[in-house]
Amino acid sequence: MIAIELVETATSGVTQLFHTLTSTPLAEPAPKGIDTNGVVSFFASKIAPILLAVLGVIFIGRASRGEISKVLTSSAIAIVGLAFIAGAATLFFVGDYLIDLIFE
Repeated sequence: MIAIELVETATSGVTQLFHTLTSTPLAEPAPKGIDTNGVVSFFASKIAPILLAVLGVIFIGRASRGEISKVLTSSAIAIVGLAFIAGAATLFFVGDYLIDLIFE
């Protein structure tokens, strides 16, 4: 009699455990990586115009004080910096193309 009650209690516990395991939702899939396109577009649309406006204010302030040579030097440095940034953005696309080409 005790053995029968013990088996019934164990079976109901196991049944409850299986019911809990099957009713638990599966975990969300892990993220695959960073959305680099979103990050680049955020910087291009939000951060870059603010930085360029700050540079413009600095250049206008220097030019009004008569420091034209410093303004021209700073402008040239800013243009070279923008060229490097554009080159880095190009490397994203070239690198993506090369990776797709090699690992297909």
